[in-house]
Amino acid sequence: MVPKIRRGGRTHGLLVYLYGPGKRDEHIDPHLVGSWDGFAPDPGRDTSLDPDPKATLARLTAALDLRVKQAGDRAPAKHVWHCSVRTDPGDRMLTDAEWNTVAQRLVAATGIAPEGDPDGCRWIAVRHADDHIHILATLVRGDLRRPRMNYDFKKAQAECRRIEKEWGLRRLNPGDGTGSKAPTSAERFKAERTGRPEPSRETLREAVRQALAGAATEEEFFTRLREAGLRVRVRTAPSGDAIGYNVALPGDRNRDGEPVWFPGSKLAPDLSLPKIRLRLANDTVDLTMSAATSGRSHWSPPARERRSAAGIAEHAAILLDSDDDNAAAHLVGVGELLDAVAQTSPAATRAELAAAAREFERATRSHVRAERADTRAIRSAARGIIQAGGALGRGEDGGTTAMLVSTLVLVTLAAARWHSARGHAQQAHASRQTAERLRTAYRQAAATPMRALHDQGRALPEAVRRTHEATIRAALPQQGLRADGTTKTDALAATMAQAEQAGHDPEALLQRAIDMRELETAEDVNDVLVWRLRRLAQLPAHPGEVTPQPQAGARQPETSTNDHTRNRTAPTAAARPADPRTRPPRR
Repeated sequence: MVPKIRRGGRTHGLLVYLYGPGKRDEHIDPHLVGSWDGFAPDPGRDTSLDPDPKATLARLTAALDLRVKQAGDRAPAKHVWHCSVRTDPGDRMLTDAEWNTVAQRLVAATGIAPEGDPDGCRWIAVRHADDHIHILATLVRGDLRRPRMNYDFKKAQAECRRIEKEWGLRRLNPGDGTGSKAPTSAERFKAERTGRPEPSRETLREAVRQALAGAATEEEFFTRLREAGLRVRVRTAPSGDAIGYNVALPGDRNRDGEPVWFPGSKLAPDLSLPKIRLRLANDTVDLTMSAATSGRSHWSPPARERRSAAGIAEHAAILLDSDDDNAAAHLVGVGELLDAVAQTSPAATRAELAAAAREFERATRSHVRAERADTRAIRSAARGIIQAGGALGRGEDGGTTAMLVSTLVLVTLAAARWHSARGHAQQAHASRQTAERLRTAYRQAAATPMRALHDQGRALPEAVRRTHEATIRAALPQQGLRADGTTKTDALAATMAQAEQAGHDPEALLQRAIDMRELETAEDVNDVLVWRLRRLAQLPAHPGEVTPQPQAGARQPETSTNDHTRNRTAPTAAARPADPRTRPPRR
């Protein structure tokens, strides 16, 4: 049950709309379901005194505005309180009597007409559809004072949550005031009328968020906005310093033919210029990082950046699992990483990744503030992915996309647990929805490389395959056979065999991958371990690729669980067999 509150100054104008046909003839049988005294005239059904609905409408307007006129100049300019209340599409249809109860409880909870108060404000509830009502109240009490209604929206939300629980309706997650402003009904109607897939506000919010992902400076952010095709207007103080910005979609104009501008703060709370400057100042990305690693990697730029980002994302998940409030800053970085991957992903996965990034946007904001957190690595990872350009969706690029997305699934589930522990219901829900989107994208990206790995696993010599399967069963006793009789561990066995050929101890490497962090939330433990092993051992993410051999004297990127420190290097693990006695302790 969703309440939506607005203020206005024209009682008659709102009544005309409520009792009219609607903007698209969607209003059916408009009628009163409740009023302040139960005897208000009903222009929809009451024809006993006057058959003309307009005359009845005028009488209802006069009755509602009586106290407003008596108060004179003491009445507020916006004296009309308008609250629409809608049930979920899956809820049962409420009766008129039940909607009357809903209206009475809401006007009492918000302080408009407290229960048992004879001087409460005048109000009515109009129903013109099966799933919602409109409550109209005039904000002058019978004693000609204004009602005390601080935090009316929060109080209405809380009362709706109580009604849902008592009546067995779908229970929605309570808000905390950190969500983005939703498009108005006028914006939605305009989008439908002009053939846009969504309101301009939502398109602009996503475009601004993507322009901010990995940006190093304010100038770069504005440049990216213009390169994305947006109209940008920077507001300046008399000193010439920028104090804000507005964006507009090309071709989106109002009735006067002028561009429809949106300030960043109206798109999302964290997209105002002061909030953006704070993020850029606190989390300055390392401009030299990608350049410093480019000469040490033999993978293509998109593949290299995705590999590195997977390790950095693993570290973010560990921080979220630590239940530290400072992890709040890393949620913003994860959001930027998702935006970067969505912008540069191949066509096959782009839609799901873009949807995942949109979902997670809600999870990046809460009232928790990090006092100290270094998120330069994760923001630099987002920057590196964008600068490397789009992945081709095949070969090593496609494999590393699957590698990164597999890790991001676990990161978003860690975010869901972090938010749930703090009672952030909407953010936790958004994190879980993001994980589902990412799982779909992962299945699309991983289909080809995982199929090839399964084939390679089945083609291993019998003795080699049995040896690696025994190692896997010892480390993961729960792994067994699929319904079709094939083993779940073919791809993992193939990866272990390749790691052994590259000079690693497969048993020690597997245990190291298991110890990196929990696996309980993984949809398929084998897939997660395959990608961890291939990243740790510097194996190709796509089995059809050839493992690049380092040049003499070259140093390779460090690939431990701390590879979020991308500017540090260590000799490649392939140069020496791993010693199981030196396996890092469980984290």
